[in-house]
Amino acid sequence: MTTTRSPLVAVRRGGGPRGLAALGACLLAIAAAAVARGEASWPRFLGPSGDGSATAPLPTELSAASRKWSVDLPGRGLSGVLVDGGLLFVTCSSGPEQSRLHVLCLDPADGAVKWQRQFQATGRTMCHEKTSVAAPTPVSDGGLVYAVFSSNDVICLDREGDVRWLRGLTADYANVSNSLGMASSPVASRGTLVVQVENDSESYCLGLDGRTGVNRWRIDRPKAANWTSPALLRPDLVALQSKNGIDAVRVDDGSVAWSYDGGASTIPSSCLHAGVLCVPSQGITALELDAADAARPPRQKWRTSRLSPGTPTPIAAAGRVYTISGGNVLTAGGLADGERLWQLRMEGPFSATPVTDGRHVACVSEKGLVQIVDVTGAEGKVVSTLDIDDTILASPVLVDGAVYLRSNTKLHKIGR
Repeated sequence: MTTTRSPLVAVRRGGGPRGLAALGACLLAIAAAAVARGEASWPRFLGPSGDGSATAPLPTELSAASRKWSVDLPGRGLSGVLVDGGLLFVTCSSGPEQSRLHVLCLDPADGAVKWQRQFQATGRTMCHEKTSVAAPTPVSDGGLVYAVFSSNDVICLDREGDVRWLRGLTADYANVSNSLGMASSPVASRGTLVVQVENDSESYCLGLDGRTGVNRWRIDRPKAANWTSPALLRPDLVALQSKNGIDAVRVDDGSVAWSYDGGASTIPSSCLHAGVLCVPSQGITALELDAADAARPPRQKWRTSRLSPGTPTPIAAAGRVYTISGGNVLTAGGLADGERLWQLRMEGPFSATPVTDGRHVACVSEKGLVQIVDVTGAEGKVVSTLDIDDTILASPVLVDGAVYLRSNTKLHKIGR
């Protein structure tokens, strides 16, 4: 295992190149759509389709033999696993103040660490004891990996672990933080890394050049603590969620195409499925994007309080949307009309967003209990369980029939 101990480099206000550690030029393999990279990837939070689904089947008969491997991690984290190019990527934070930042690359076959890079946080590392500095899920653009931490440090690496650039945003925007920690996961598209940094003080969103980390644009955002992540509506359009609602922002220049001002949650994020954006707003509000041009204002398709999510983000597949409430109830609703189809009491509590293959939903409790729910019948039914016996707050990832789970101490693989 190779370890690099390299401090993050502060930058000057405005995102100029003088403050960046730009370590050579790199080629960006921009995917027009994440799905185009195939089912062997989970390139961002909520997966290749942005709805928490994958077509590869979930393992449905769990047992002790289902645990293929478990490996120790060097620090804590709530970030999800990134799977791309036949590799696993995961972030962690360690040390008494979680000021040591880690990015690891592992082999999915056996969990062997191929490389690890370590950095020193440049921003604030205070956060609630339940969360971690390694809370945002990293993202891949098909060629490079981008890791964002609660300390507002952003790191770009290639698949071999070479650092392309790194940036401490606190040097530019000194007042950004909240007492509970930051958690928004970035998205990457059209050569731009979109980083949503919203809090009670200096609240903004950045579009960073994927090759250099320099600002392409910066826009002000509502001043309120916000842990939601952007949703990619199409390659050139991203939805930013806040307490005020949704702003659809153009990836290239940060201009706002349209806004929904009905308010929204600041914890669970929105998910996009079949042209419908399911927003945690007054329960769930479904916004149907214009089929001809998603940059046009959407139509409100339906709204219902009967699908209200708790901490986990809604997911969707096969014409249905699934939510887990604060009372540990899994609810299925019809994407066409928002009608509640069934409810199922689960064994919680839950922080992790579930994952689905369209026929089954995998829910993972904070205590590490994996519950596989058959959703093909008139009612949902738990058909298999597996107790990982580990505290799990990060969302599971489904790739090629295998589920990857990360805790504060380990990374687990179950299934194939």
